[in-house]
Formats: sequence, structure tokens, C-alpha cells
Amino acid sequence: MAQKNTLRYVILGLLSKEAMAGYDIKKAFEGEIGDFWYSNHSQIYPELNRMEQDGLISGQEEIVGSKLTKKKYSITDSGKAVFDEWLGESLNALPPTRDEFAMKVYFMDSADQPLLSTLFKEEIARHEEKLDYLEGRWQVLFAHEDSEYQHFGHALILERAICREKDHLTWLRGAYKRLPGKNRPITQK
Repeated sequence: MAQKNTLRYVILGLLSKEAMAGYDIKKAFEGEIGDFWYSNHSQIYPELNRMEQDGLISGQEEIVGSKLTKKKYSITDSGKAVFDEWLGESLNALPPTRDEFAMKVYFMDSADQPLLSTLFKEEIARHEEKLDYLEGRWQVLFAHEDSEYQHFGHALILERAICREKDHLTWLRGAYKRLPGKNRPITQK
């Protein structure tokens, strides 16, 4: 089966909420969207051009300041129809993950390998940092009563990410304790 261009649908979803410039879309991928879907500048702008040519979005030049212009994109009726169709489609099979930590651990055949302890400590620190970030986002976005119902899907996905990090940290800490000489807990936040 041919691979879907999911970037197109993510951009349509963003534009279904509000008109945005390419820079704003890029910033969304660096923020909230980036927690769940990655895309970079070199993919976003060409896709915006293709989508405009396909009639899924329309762009209007706006003057910012005294001379600077920026192009703001809006979703068209055709784009809304394509986006709604995508929302209703069944999901594809789960893609394989690209997890460098998992690959490194896989190739360490001995529990006595000195790098293993360092690798686990670093991975635990990375996931603690990610969990802190996600919990901070929850506090900013959804700490007020009923605020999660205004953007329910976003709240659910952020909650899922927080659960994923907590579960992963539980596994990492348990595996670390199983290493020779490590049956003491490492510091937890």
C-alpha cells in the first residue's frame, strides 16, 4: 500500500483551526505538534506550495510592519473535504520505530558491559526531562477546571504522552536495577 503524506493532513488540521503563515506552522511543529509528529522547514514550505496548487489551501499576502510581507494560508472547502475524509479513514499498520537507545541495548550482549549503565542513566535523564516538559505543558494548557474539554483531543493526546513517559521510566528504572551491582534505585524526580 502506498504511504500517505500525513504532513499534508496535519497542515490541513492546523489550518482548519485558524489561518497561519508558514512560519507559524513551522513553530507549531516545534511546539505542540512536534510532540507527536515531526516535520522540518524543508518539508513544510514545499508541501504548502503543492497544497496551494492542488486547491486545498489558499494564500494571501499580508503586509507586516511598513514593508515586510508574509503569506497567510487558509483551508479551502476542498481542503476541508480532504481533511474530513482523512479523519474518517482507518489507520495503517503501526510503523517500525526508530529508537537509537533500543538498538544500542540490543547489541550489548553482556549485562557487565560498562556502557550499559551509562546508557541507561542517560536515557532515564532524557525521559525525566521529557516528562517534566509534558507535565509543564499540561499545567499551562489544562490545569484549570473544564479547560481540557475546550481542546479535548489535544488533552487526550498530551495525557497519553505523559502516561507513555511514566510507563517508560518505570521500565527503564526496573531494567537499570537488574544490571550487576545496580540493585539500588537511582534518584527519581
